[in-house]
Amino acid sequence: MVKPTKNSNAPLTAGQQWQEWAAAAQKGDKKSYNKLLTAIAPYIRNIVMPSLSHADAADDVMQEVLISVHKSLNTYDPSKPFKPWLSAIINFRRTDYLRKHYAKRDDQKTTLDHPEFIAQNVTNMGHAGELKDIENALSDLPKKQREIFQLIKIEGYTAEEVAEKMDMKVSAVKVSAHRTFKRLKGVLGE
Repeated sequence: MVKPTKNSNAPLTAGQQWQEWAAAAQKGDKKSYNKLLTAIAPYIRNIVMPSLSHADAADDVMQEVLISVHKSLNTYDPSKPFKPWLSAIINFRRTDYLRKHYAKRDDQKTTLDHPEFIAQNVTNMGHAGELKDIENALSDLPKKQREIFQLIKIEGYTAEEVAEKMDMKVSAVKVSAHRTFKRLKGVLGE
């Protein structure tokens, strides 16, 4: 619950009020639950709007956050401030939205089938030596380590996706990718 302030007549901040409503909602108080969701909705929208290009996108993310709050309210610890807990959910949902949005952007993708594109953007002979150095450094890695690095850093998979694909723990995948990146930087003199 919210700790009393020195001046008990002072009004609660929004975060403190949300904290009280969240605690009451966890105990089954439907009015507090409704007040909480009604109060945080505009706050969520105002937080995500500057980082998204459309109001519709902000509304979509806001709805996803509200759904996440609903599903995970039982995980909230009422003895801790509510805003940091909510901010974490906002950041995760915004990141999920952006990842999905940019994955769908076919208009920004190009094919490598055109020789002029390859000559201009891929096969720059001035960098051929660097490419060989990178290929050699990658080939010196153990197979599993190389595969993890390639999936995360080159192909853009998330650590969670790689962990599932390779039947590993997410933390082990992250550690492997980080160590590989650090090792390659050392080998390549970066």
